[in-house]
Amino acid sequence: MLEELPQEIQELRKKVLAEGGQVLAVYQEPFKGHWQIFALLPLAKVQPTPFQRDLSEAHVERLQEVIAKLGRFLDPIVAVPAPNGGFWTPNGNHRREALRRLGREFIPAVVVPDPQVAFEILALNTEKAHNLKEKALEVIRMYRALLSADPTRKEKEYAFQFEEAHLATLGLIYEKDERFSGSAYVPILRKVDRFLDLELPLALEERERRAGLLLEVDALVEPLVQALRERGHSQPFLKHGIVSKVNPVKRKKIVTMSYEEAMNRMKAALSSLDPSKLKVEELAAALEETG
Repeated sequence: MLEELPQEIQELRKKVLAEGGQVLAVYQEPFKGHWQIFALLPLAKVQPTPFQRDLSEAHVERLQEVIAKLGRFLDPIVAVPAPNGGFWTPNGNHRREALRRLGREFIPAVVVPDPQVAFEILALNTEKAHNLKEKALEVIRMYRALLSADPTRKEKEYAFQFEEAHLATLGLIYEKDERFSGSAYVPILRKVDRFLDLELPLALEERERRAGLLLEVDALVEPLVQALRERGHSQPFLKHGIVSKVNPVKRKKIVTMSYEEAMNRMKAALSSLDPSKLKVEELAAALEETG
């Protein structure tokens, strides 16, 4: 029976056993019939992919409470062979850590032979919703890992893994400033920041340039926000409202404007705004208009 299995599954089975794990089942998943292994893996041999978000202490503690209350661990992780031994999980780091802190030695896992699955992290991660900063930081970390693995591939080839092009641009900014208000710019970036038909090294240079342009825009927005606050306004939407006011694409469904043109138009519009004449009501209306 074992000799009838695909060679990669036979090798994966040997690896699970060699790492001290237990093979519980070898099966074909129901969507496209890919062969996979259901196993108990030693927690000491399972690590998160090096490019995913950091652990959330609050989420780990919550998982510990739930697992302890149920008295069962019901949500297997996904794991793939790691390059230097052991396994990587692209979607189970919080569950892995919670189980480790509860003093257990093994974790149930769906073990997939294709290491490329580790790069599908955003699509696979279902244990805790990502916020924008987390998504962006994961994308830029993954970007660099893929660049190191194969610098000849083009950025647009990784559209599925990265999900949205602007996440790489924002990731570069969040690496330097985790308090950056990236969400204010997402309605614009989604329409003008597109995947690049460039090999990753050149694409990363362009991403750096785009991040710089966005920071130039933000440098004009912040003084306007501060001016409104000095006038006694403390509404949470001030920055989003100012950005919406100078949004050059608004609700257009089809946008041909380039990224650089959009940033330049925003800078010109921001430079012409008089802080003393800004009205909160107008900003709220602009925010509503942008949607």
